[in-house]
Amino acid sequence: MATKAYKQEKIQEIRETASKAKVAIVSDYRGLTVFEITDLRRRLQAEKGDYTVIKNTLAKIAFKGTGLEGIEEFLKGPSAIAFGFEDQVSPAKVLTKFIKEKKKTEIRGGILDGRALSSDQVRDLSNLPSKEELYAKMLGSISSPASGIVYAVNGVMQKLVIAMEEVRKQKEK
Repeated sequence: MATKAYKQEKIQEIRETASKAKVAIVSDYRGLTVFEITDLRRRLQAEKGDYTVIKNTLAKIAFKGTGLEGIEEFLKGPSAIAFGFEDQVSPAKVLTKFIKEKKKTEIRGGILDGRALSSDQVRDLSNLPSKEELYAKMLGSISSPASGIVYAVNGVMQKLVIAMEEVRKQKEK
């Protein structure tokens, strides 16, 4: 049995983690080996996230006042939570890909910006492009017209040089 002080310490740790998180996704971890959970943790840590096996009663207490209220409805049975600290999409992508590979667990739901997400909505979230992909697309669309102008001006200048060269040749004759 865990002591009351230990439980209070765990609640505080969960609260600190939850207060930093931009997204939290609840999944069932039954059927996963320790090695697989460690692998998932490493994948999420590479994307600035975390995966924590959690006691439901402690989590329900800890999430009060953190912006993750509403996650309680998904905390039934053995639960683990994937937190995302920088990007809201990356944890969903990593968790969805991992579940497709292992076929052992399932997503129950999540919280994004204070709104509860069903498991289908979390899967839809995982299909969105990440921030980096969006930035690249945006930069591509911004630089595309500028590149066109540069090529057009360069083409005009080339034609002008060619025309001037032809005029010079004619005058020499």
